[in-house]
Amino acid sequence: MIITLALVILALFALLFLIRLAKGRIFPSTSSDFRAEVQPVDIQAFRNLIDSGEEEFLRRNLPPAEFRAVQRQRLRAAADYIRCAARNAGILVRVGEAARRSADPSVAKAGEKLVDTAIRLRLYAFQALVKLYLAILLPGARISAAGLAEDYERMTRVVFLLSRLQHPSRQESAAS
Repeated sequence: MIITLALVILALFALLFLIRLAKGRIFPSTSSDFRAEVQPVDIQAFRNLIDSGEEEFLRRNLPPAEFRAVQRQRLRAAADYIRCAARNAGILVRVGEAARRSADPSVAKAGEKLVDTAIRLRLYAFQALVKLYLAILLPGARISAAGLAEDYERMTRVVFLLSRLQHPSRQESAAS
């Protein structure tokens, strides 16, 4: 009975952690300009790290021990990219929440889309990190985190749309 109660309490804490993670509360923001907080993510490098063809090439051309060492390094680097993308998504959840409260319906709609995309990305990132860490422990395991790159690119497009909607004069002056 005590073990069951302890597991239920642990599950509740894990659920609260995941909710806070998805909402972007784990990484508090003090800056009003989110661009200063967002860190660049090299999507092409990330795709290369998780590319199954690249993994297979290394597996065929390296001795097993060396392949495992290289693969662990690649997976750790991919995990760094994923953590950075999740952090950026957390920042953009707050940007989207602010935009949702806009009086302009197109800005509010773009803000809603940004929040949805960023939360989905954060949850997928958490899932991908679990897979990556398992793959680090078990180098022969096959992982797939390619959807994360697409989600990140989708979120980036929504940020650009929201920025254009909120600041149309910036785009006009940049075009001149």
